[in-house]
This record gives sequence, C-alpha cells and structure tokens, in this order.
Amino acid sequence: MEMKILTTISDLQEERKILPEPVGFVPTMGFLHEGHLSLMRAAKKDCASVVASIFVNPTQFGVNEDFDSYPRDPEKDIELLQTEGIDLVWIPTPEMMYPLGYQTWVEVQELTSGLEGQRRPGHFRGVTTVVAKLFNAVQPQKAFFGQKDAQQAIVIQQMVRDLNFNLEVVICSIVREPDGLAMSSRNVYLNPAERQAATVIFRALKSAEKAYMNGEHSSSRIVEMIENIIKTEPLTRIQYVSCADVTTLEEVEGQITSPVLISMAVYFGKTRLIDNMIIGG
Repeated sequence: MEMKILTTISDLQEERKILPEPVGFVPTMGFLHEGHLSLMRAAKKDCASVVASIFVNPTQFGVNEDFDSYPRDPEKDIELLQTEGIDLVWIPTPEMMYPLGYQTWVEVQELTSGLEGQRRPGHFRGVTTVVAKLFNAVQPQKAFFGQKDAQQAIVIQQMVRDLNFNLEVVICSIVREPDGLAMSSRNVYLNPAERQAATVIFRALKSAEKAYMNGEHSSSRIVEMIENIIKTEPLTRIQYVSCADVTTLEEVEGQITSPVLISMAVYFGKTRLIDNMIIGG
C-alpha cells in the first residue's frame, strides 16, 4: 500500500476508516532520526497499520524557546517514513489545530509540577492538549512514545487513564549514538566541541547505575556524584539533576527503596539536552 500524506482532519478521518486494525500511532515533531524510526518499527511490529504525524506544536514552547528555529526537514521525513512502510502521514497546520477562538486545554496536574514542568511553565499543558487532539483525530489502538522524554511519557499515560482514552500507550527504550548520547533533534544545534562534551551525560548516568548496583542507595549522594561528573566537563551548565519516584515523580529523599527516575537537563552552550535512566528496578 502506498503511503498517503494528508493535511486535513476530514481526509485523515476518511482514510482512517479503511485502515486495517489495530492501528498504531507515532506522533512526532519531525526532523526524524533513528529514535523516531525505532518507534515506527515497534508500531509496525505490533499493529496492522501505522499512522505518523508531523507537527511542531507551538503551544508546548515557552517564551524565548526554540519554536522558530526548531529543526525541520519535511521532505527528508517523508522519505524516511516511506522507507519504513508507514501507511498514513498526517501533517496538520497550527491554524488547523488551534483555529481562531480556540480556548480548550488539557492539563495533568501533580505529575507536571516538577522536573521539566517546573522549568518550562505551560510546556505540558501544550503537550497534553495536542496529544489529546491527535488521539481524537487518529483514533489509534496503540500510541508509541520514547523513554527519552520520560516525564512526558508518564504524563500522557496518566491523561489516557484519567480521560478514558481507549488506547494503550507503549513506551520504547532510548536510542543512543555509539558514544551514548541520546538521539534528539536538538543535537543538531551542538558544535563539534559541545557534541563531544555531551557524552558526559551518559557517562554520569552509567556511573550512577554502577554505584547503585554496588550498594550506594542514598539519593542525595547519587545526585551529587552525577553533578560532579558533569562538572568535569567545562562546557556544561547543569539546570537540574533529579532522583524521583518513577510513578509519582516526587523527589526521593534518603534511601532509594523502589524504582527511581534519574533525570537531568544540562546546557551545552545554548543547547539544552535532557536524558534519564531508571534504576532500582
């Protein structure tokens, strides 16, 4: 079946009616890399049909964030999706998603109060609203997201439960470069020196994992260890390092007694990178 590229909701809904079930869905902001393609392959493996969307969502970018400069290459994206055998690609416009007079928002509360939500006010309101709209339009049985945006994945799972979406959210492993850097569309912003420096994030995560396996279960000491490793690289500026309960995303004080999400945001020049690892389970 030839891949179809659609822009309007009405065209999407018409084509959706004739897709073999179950339908898998991979929402993206484009500028696709191997991390995105791994989600497409997981969807292809699990589902009879796969829909992908490409939409750089303006409502999840804050003031002075990189909406205008966010990397875009729709022609290459379409080529990659064709190669992966995707059935439908939906590329809506901001005017279609947020028409004049738009005033409805979806907000998950406690899970968005810390970590990325604390540093990027309004970000998750934009994410959950657009994902809810995408789910309503595509009507998938399964939706695929990456573990790299760990808080986002947990927030979307909560939204799906709370709003009774009839679908399963599938979280897929982080895809990394050979030197450990998590694949991200924003990696293209890094100059060669910053790109080399960015490998310190994965080294710090692996050191924390090893320390935990060797008996270090103090959350504060693991966070301090990560920060000290990252600070050995002079091009870094740490925004935060967190050790949070993997279910509630509340910061863990004292001993780690159940699975935790070790996560961080680190600047390399003007480029902000996030990464994470679950330890303790």
